[in-house]
Amino acid sequence: MNAPFPHNAGRRRFLKQSGGLTIGFSLAAAPLSFAQQAATPKPAPLPGSLQGNRMLDAWLRINADGTVTMMTGKIELGQGITTALCQIVSDELDIDYQRIKVISGDTALTPNEGVTSGSLSIQDSGTALRFASAEARDILMQAASSKLGAPADQLKVEDGTISGPAGRTTYWELTSTALLKREATAKAKPKAVSGHKLIGQSVQRRDIPPKVTGGVVYVQDMRLSGMVFGRVVRPPSPRATLLSADLAAIRRMPGVVAVMRDGNFLALAALREEQAIAAREALRNSAKWEEKGDLPPPAPALFEHMKTQRMLDTVVSTRTDAAAAATGAKTLNVQYTRPFQAHGSIGPSCAVAQFKDGKMQVWTHSQGVFPLRGDLAKMLRMPESSIIVSHREGSGCYGQNGADDVAADVALLARAPELKGRPVKLQWMREDEFGWEPFGSAMAIAMKASLDAGGKIVDWNHELWSHSHSTRPYDPDGCNLLAAWYMGDPLKPGPSRNIPQPSGGSDRNAIPLYVFPQQKVTNHLLLDMPLRTSALRTLGAYANVFALESFMDELALAANADPVEFRLKHLTDPRGRAVIESVTAKANYQPGKAGDGKNGRGVAFAKYKNLAVYVALVVDVEVDKSSGEVRVTRAWAAADAGMIVNPDGVKNQIEGGMIQSTSWTLHESLPFDQKGVKAHTWADYPILRFPEVPVVDVTLINRPEERSLGVGEGSQGPMVAAIANAIANATGKRIRDLPFTPERVKAALA
Repeated sequence: MNAPFPHNAGRRRFLKQSGGLTIGFSLAAAPLSFAQQAATPKPAPLPGSLQGNRMLDAWLRINADGTVTMMTGKIELGQGITTALCQIVSDELDIDYQRIKVISGDTALTPNEGVTSGSLSIQDSGTALRFASAEARDILMQAASSKLGAPADQLKVEDGTISGPAGRTTYWELTSTALLKREATAKAKPKAVSGHKLIGQSVQRRDIPPKVTGGVVYVQDMRLSGMVFGRVVRPPSPRATLLSADLAAIRRMPGVVAVMRDGNFLALAALREEQAIAAREALRNSAKWEEKGDLPPPAPALFEHMKTQRMLDTVVSTRTDAAAAATGAKTLNVQYTRPFQAHGSIGPSCAVAQFKDGKMQVWTHSQGVFPLRGDLAKMLRMPESSIIVSHREGSGCYGQNGADDVAADVALLARAPELKGRPVKLQWMREDEFGWEPFGSAMAIAMKASLDAGGKIVDWNHELWSHSHSTRPYDPDGCNLLAAWYMGDPLKPGPSRNIPQPSGGSDRNAIPLYVFPQQKVTNHLLLDMPLRTSALRTLGAYANVFALESFMDELALAANADPVEFRLKHLTDPRGRAVIESVTAKANYQPGKAGDGKNGRGVAFAKYKNLAVYVALVVDVEVDKSSGEVRVTRAWAAADAGMIVNPDGVKNQIEGGMIQSTSWTLHESLPFDQKGVKAHTWADYPILRFPEVPVVDVTLINRPEERSLGVGEGSQGPMVAAIANAIANATGKRIRDLPFTPERVKAALA
């Protein structure tokens, strides 16, 4: 598991994120000399994901049958992204929305847009498709001009039919394979807001009707001819070593067609799913392991333990004004914590693979088919060109659950000689999902600030300790697939890293949007991962906004100021002020109103990643002092996402984030001890239930003259802070450790 990574001597693929843009490039064996680099003209930068995928026909095909095929590297996760992208293409091409066919997330067919994550789909893929469609329309109009013998500015187009003084033609008559086989220039100007027909409208989602009627085949439901069913057996703890397993006995079980052991990796396949489940149980019972029991202690000792580990210290933001800081008359110094949390995917991860004629085809619900292909190539010691990874919808996940890992499991199993090219579907069991997915990292956050005599913040310190929040399969220095670490010839995982600012990883949203004369933000990135961590929706923003916005309320109390007025006093961004003012007006917020011991109201605000959607919230809670139970009864939100493509889709994302955050905040904490994870069923990891869902009211501030901002992860941080502030408003007691379970609330009130 800790063997050095055998670097590929040939082509090496590297994918990284920089400033919200996913960039892919390859390093050949012979790099250009400095003279050659200087002599090679650099192509002009292109907007969005066009920069890394510059051919127009990588994005669009105009088909002779009267349809348009739109290709995107982003994938549908239930967030409605394919609907919004089709709205963009429909408006820019002047075609009916129903003419558009969608291909997404396929390494053989679509542009490489890295991972669908970080609320970047509209910003990156939407921008690319907007400019590509505008340029394709311009090319088609020029072709029509030549055919009809009329200047392009005298032609009009409606639903793909171009008409002018000399006649008419259609996109479908003008199209050819070569038409869009050219590099994009982004010189064609997209339409002005006045020309939009669908952008800004709540168009019916494309993906929901087929999900209701059975038109979508989820990867869990795929059936291929001759397909067999697989299961995997994991160790009892992360660093356990397999001593023995009775493989021969398992091979004699009914329906079993393949059993494999590769080092510490165990898997099997059977003709029927129930046979595979029975064989898995027998194989697990026969396996003997040597365990280490070296996980960190659970909370509360966990957070002090984290501060003693190997770490990389980075000052993320600093501003110095010693004279202003010296005027501090009152100082507050507190700590907030967040536990390890799971994705809690309702359906366990699943993938299908077929290895035939030296080629590997994998069907997966991974959020990044291209990065996954790269790590599969490392693990299987195969060239990327021999692997096709195709996205199929799964049961849903935001962040890195087990989707990539189960794809690795099934790819290894598919090469078992006994299968002879048969496709195999491998699904994790519930305990696999809870025990082996990458978790959202625990975090400890120390906040310190000073107020001057007038109640203004003059010195601000935000210090955080966290594991990595991104160990997805695209690291050039390792292979981030679980099975690869347990093979007989193992690969090493990539090192602990942080996504650089301005997006940030563990330090996402740690830099305050408020203006203070002196501030310092320090990130302590822990370099070892005894419990595996990666991307859980919002990464570090959920905890950082919880700490930052809770602390703003604590400072407001110390300054004897209303929390809303206190925020506006320190906030200069007019769009930030606008969402706060909008939501407080909608919720009929009363300045200075205290809770009654049971009912309370809280406010919070954030601009996601300091570069995406603005969200402000007002939340009402009821606290039962006898039981300690907290109920979020109602929540209001105001959001500014720039130009809104689909208002209903934006509202859905804000609402979903608020409800998901409520579950994290009130319930979710991963149980573990020093041997391993103790969550095996939903009883071990409770989540929000339908009767607990609050009434949610979302107001959108549309700014069609502004660029679109990412939305999907914008409301989770403000929601946790608003709940925390509402509990403090109701009870007069501040709870700084998540989640707010009845036991923790009762202890605070006592």
